[in-house]
Amino acid sequence: MKYGAIYPSLKGRTVLVTGGGSGIGASLVEHFAAQDSRVGFLDIAETASRKLARKLTRRGHTVHFEPCDLTDIAALRKAIRAVRRELGPITVLVNNAAHDERHQLEDVTPEYFDDRIAVNLRHQLFAIQAVVPDMKRRKNGSIINMGSGSWLLGAPGMPIYTASKAAIVGLTRGIARELGEHNIRVNSIAPGWILTERQMALWANEEALEKLLKDQALKRLLKPADIARWVLFLASDDSAAATNQSFIVDAGWL
Repeated sequence: MKYGAIYPSLKGRTVLVTGGGSGIGASLVEHFAAQDSRVGFLDIAETASRKLARKLTRRGHTVHFEPCDLTDIAALRKAIRAVRRELGPITVLVNNAAHDERHQLEDVTPEYFDDRIAVNLRHQLFAIQAVVPDMKRRKNGSIINMGSGSWLLGAPGMPIYTASKAAIVGLTRGIARELGEHNIRVNSIAPGWILTERQMALWANEEALEKLLKDQALKRLLKPADIARWVLFLASDDSAAATNQSFIVDAGWL
């Protein structure tokens, strides 16, 4: 990594990242590993995830991957138990997994709606439910839910995705107060357009990037590391006074 702060409070803590095999998730796993955290991550994409875990393990980091389809809540719970057995009680959760598949309003069926909610929202609540007992016992925890600037922008072509991401703000605020008495903090992040490999391959053509830079206050493209560094801060004790908030990280786009 080019630069970044070191947070002593993250050393040795068990961190769980969902959707950690690629994109922003992989950057999160790498950044937490660099803090000497004990990092568990879940993903449905096994090949890329195992490659990442091997790379970081060879570098001397403590990283454990569990394959998991997050739409299967029984499998999610089982995977979280496996991470806990391997790495110890989980006191940082980053609900990162999502999929911004494009869809048109007239094509949406009830079955597709339920599937997209399961992919982008439902698992966040059940992951929180599964790790909160660890956090309560230690009277310390940080939960970071990954939202999106897309619903604030009113991005077209993915109404269920934007609805899911808007709901993450409600989820965050809906549980932050009840968990606060246990010293568990709950925040969300709304990233702008983060140029992951997938975004570059599918949508980031020259015209789109030119418009993006025109609209952003900061005239540079955002990368996954820009989000990972924010997450590190929110996970650490340095942000101990911050909860019940949604932070927009978008280079001044919105």
